Amino acid sequence: MSAPAIRPALPSRRLGVIGSLVGVLALIAAVVPHWVLPVIYPPPPADKVIVDTGHRLKERLIARVKGVDYQAPPRERSMGSQLSDASSIGAISFGLLAILLSVLALVFREERLLATVAAALGTGAIAIEISFFFMGVLILIAVLYVVANIIGLF
Repeated sequence: MSAPAIRPALPSRRLGVIGSLVGVLALIAAVVPHWVLPVIYPPPPADKVIVDTGHRLKERLIARVKGVDYQAPPRERSMGSQLSDASSIGAISFGLLAILLSVLALVFREERLLATVAAALGTGAIAIEISFFFMGVLILIAVLYVVANIIGLF
């Protein structure tokens, strides 16, 4: 009669799996709203934005000439911008949570592959959110440069 075969204990996978699922949610929250929300809630046309901005500038100048403090009317935020902000906050929060679960998985000596996947997904979601922010900043700088060029500042 032979001795029973001793099987090595497999490392736990619980934190790595949960971290990976949270990382996938973070990635979805970071990517999908930038494609889906503009279709469901389209932004206002550029001519409407320009006209509204012109009216606000005109009212501000009139208030300054009269010597009165300008009181800007309260703006109503659209449902699309509210959902976009919420998805950005969710993406960064889920990304950080995925990274935390990845670190905990490594601390508790769980399987490294799942911990790495969770960390990569969380980091990718945060990187996507930061890249969309920097794209907006670059577009703003380009618009300001064009306007300054038209006015003749450069």
